[in-house]
Amino acid sequence: PGSSLLEFSLGKFRYLELIRSFPEEAILHHISSNVTFLIFQIHSQYQNTTISFYRTLLPNASETGTNKGLVSILRPEQSMCTWYLETLDAEPVQNVAIPLSYSERDPIPGGCNLEFDLDIDPNIYLEYNFFETTIKFAPANLGYARGTDPPLCDVGTGRDSRWRLQYDVYQYFLPENDLTEEVLLKHLQRMVQVSHVKANAVKVVTLTADDKTSVSFSSLPGQGVIYNVIVWDPLLNTSAAYVPAHTYACSFKVVEGNCASLGEYVALSYYKSFFGFAELFFIGFIFMGFFFYILITRLTPIKYDVRLILTAIAGSVGGIFLVAAWWRFGILTLCMLCVGLVLGFLISSVTFFTPLGNLKVFHDDGVFWVTFSGIVILIPVVFMGCLRILNILTCGVVGSYSVVLAVDSYLYTSLSHITLNVLRRALNKDLRSTFTNVPFQTNDFIILAVWGMLAVSGITLQIRRERGRPFFPPHPYKLWKQERERRVTNILDPSHHIPPLRERLYGRLAQIKELFQREQPAGERTPLLL
Repeated sequence: PGSSLLEFSLGKFRYLELIRSFPEEAILHHISSNVTFLIFQIHSQYQNTTISFYRTLLPNASETGTNKGLVSILRPEQSMCTWYLETLDAEPVQNVAIPLSYSERDPIPGGCNLEFDLDIDPNIYLEYNFFETTIKFAPANLGYARGTDPPLCDVGTGRDSRWRLQYDVYQYFLPENDLTEEVLLKHLQRMVQVSHVKANAVKVVTLTADDKTSVSFSSLPGQGVIYNVIVWDPLLNTSAAYVPAHTYACSFKVVEGNCASLGEYVALSYYKSFFGFAELFFIGFIFMGFFFYILITRLTPIKYDVRLILTAIAGSVGGIFLVAAWWRFGILTLCMLCVGLVLGFLISSVTFFTPLGNLKVFHDDGVFWVTFSGIVILIPVVFMGCLRILNILTCGVVGSYSVVLAVDSYLYTSLSHITLNVLRRALNKDLRSTFTNVPFQTNDFIILAVWGMLAVSGITLQIRRERGRPFFPPHPYKLWKQERERRVTNILDPSHHIPPLRERLYGRLAQIKELFQREQPAGERTPLLL
């Protein structure tokens, strides 16, 4: 079928809908003579679109995906350019497209491509899994005038070659809890032109020509993120933008585990922040469950749901063990050590959740885990002389953080990644060089305030409640033994005359047995005396 014609203007976005079997021809007129190359790009949310130089698709002259673009090197006197757009998706695809112009002084994104299909490839290739998101791009080349040969890519590494170019990698977060197509296409428009990218996005890292053109980030399932790369020529002070790429680190097409029904986060109850009821079980559950989950994930190929069930069982065993250690033997030091280590783990996780965690020195696993463990151990050591304060702080801070995790099950919040980032790094050794940036938006500020309020109120309430009480009462088994001995020796105590438990049980069973015995007939049972 013939294609319809879509007219574009330089630097102007245009929304369009593509339908299978109805290709479109994009055309740009009145190109100025000082423009040496164009980048035409088209974006959709998750349905693929194909952009091509020709009606017939060729591997080295077309690209298919959700964020794709082509570089058109202009010939002398050329003032018009065309591209062909189509989709093979069964459903109509909503897109936004724009042509951008650059001069001979501007670097050409992907101009020294050796890895991908296109001769000049301005696209960012994005891959993700549950742990990390990786972007790759082809090196750029220096700009050149119309009708001249391009500079050679790999001849010399001096100031006159493409090796002087630098690459700034930018990251932009979409609004939290928003998976709509309209919002994505609107915010993508802020990540296309050089000036807009610098004004709206956060620069994560700068790469030189000696660095590998690949950067990894921590995945944020369900959170929209847009990435782009600005190539800068420091000699001429000119820049050009690659074609931005976006991801939600999840799929819109699969039925189970899609972006709309993410459930990979475990919620915990919040009552502990106030009263510490069943605190030892809670701490034992966290302690055992954390290490058990890492162990079975790294050593076995068990499915996620089965891992969760086994982790819950192992965590329950750990909780019961810690409760039993206190109830029966009163081992205070062991219990408070576990309590202190859990608080230390959260404090250490918060420390590395800050920009400190992205420092290059912590990309080394040895440095990271030694520093992380040092902070974890420091907390119980510092508070070993005041165990009650340690216990109250842990109840307040860790218990209130469980509210954050509970809220995250229903409303996305970046604060859940405080501990999730550490868990991911423990599970996947390849995450040491990833950047762990997360969005911090209105929801996060509100939940951070709630966390702080719960922690302060919980700690204050417990301090007031515990004022005047002994630091740590005797363990329950000891109290039970003392009570039993008191009853045996004190004959004035009414409980002294209560039969032993065994006799009371036998008596109760005898009463129950009588209920099921058949009644004897009434009447005389002895011989009648005359």
